[in-house]
Amino acid sequence: MGYVFKGYPRPDGQIGIRNYVGIIPSVTCASDVASAICRQVQGCVTFPHHQGCCQMPPDLERVTDTLISLGKSPNLGAVLIVSLGCEGTDVERMYKELAATGKTVDIIRIQELGGVSNAIQTGTDIARNMVLEISGMQREEMDISNVVMSIKCGASDTTSGVASNCVIGYVADKLVDLGATVIFGETTEFIGGEHLLAKRAVGGEDGPVGQKIYQIVDAMESRAKAIGCDMRKGQPTPGNMAGGLSSIEEKSLGAIMKSGSRPIQGVLEYPEHAAGCKGLWIKDTPGREPEILTGMAATGAQFMMFSTGRGAPQGFPCMPVIKICGNPNTYEHMKNDMDVNAGVIIEGKNSIDEIGEIAFQKMLRVLNGEMTKNEAIQYFTSIDIHCLGPVI
Repeated sequence: MGYVFKGYPRPDGQIGIRNYVGIIPSVTCASDVASAICRQVQGCVTFPHHQGCCQMPPDLERVTDTLISLGKSPNLGAVLIVSLGCEGTDVERMYKELAATGKTVDIIRIQELGGVSNAIQTGTDIARNMVLEISGMQREEMDISNVVMSIKCGASDTTSGVASNCVIGYVADKLVDLGATVIFGETTEFIGGEHLLAKRAVGGEDGPVGQKIYQIVDAMESRAKAIGCDMRKGQPTPGNMAGGLSSIEEKSLGAIMKSGSRPIQGVLEYPEHAAGCKGLWIKDTPGREPEILTGMAATGAQFMMFSTGRGAPQGFPCMPVIKICGNPNTYEHMKNDMDVNAGVIIEGKNSIDEIGEIAFQKMLRVLNGEMTKNEAIQYFTSIDIHCLGPVI
């Protein structure tokens, strides 16, 4: 069966499923101005974060790269960069690389404009004109192979690994078989299961992709050991343990179920955009929601499927997040936040494949414009960029 959806074609060949103007602060000091502009102009989203100044050079480059990748999101039709004027991120490179995508891009500098009030007024005028410019864009029919889906699990319990993660794995396999792209991460939750992922790598666990999987897990554990910590003492989280997960290995075995069963094509670094990637990929990310959702939106994913057992309601400004809930009690208790009830698998009412098809059909509706529940209430402002070094 051929699946299609209606999306917004972008000049760089990507296909959007939303059509926002992105207001991107280049540094934390500009986040309040970016948020104020966003509140004034319907059709905008913004990305308040805590980086961009007093960081080591590798992290400033990492932040710049991540912000560029966010600006390249297919769900953004135009971008306004909000600069303070003295930040450590490379604002000129941000502007140049985003303009090269063919989108309308502009920049304001708070210090040059004479302060906050002037910057808000100028930015509001620019953002309004951008919204008017892109608002006439029409959706066009696209093949499902143009889909880029990101996946995650959070607030997990014992139902996650046997219900909701399995449902996402079903959808992931189906999308890969249809020629689409699926990206998963949470390197912190590979521990104890990394060998299983490496064996699925193209070229086997001794090939470059398999070795890269081992490398990112080792690097993550080494960062923790460098400050005298053991990752296995931070995972599973207190909430996971209250939900019945006894060890990091048990959590990892459940977590990797959401990746499905198809071969892993490669590993992306945190800031990387996934342009040209097909099939199943890993992105090296932490597990904490603000950082991983930012990293996944930076891949160019149009949407995310998010598995939860205890109930994680948050989303992301430019990337719809479909919540698949594995616990029937949580679903009933938080049904205003959960999109698909995979808890019926636990109750024996439906199979994984049956709920997988329900989730797939929900995905098609979201691709065509149906809102997720966190989109509808705009519960998506807790975002951040994952950095490696100290601030200075």
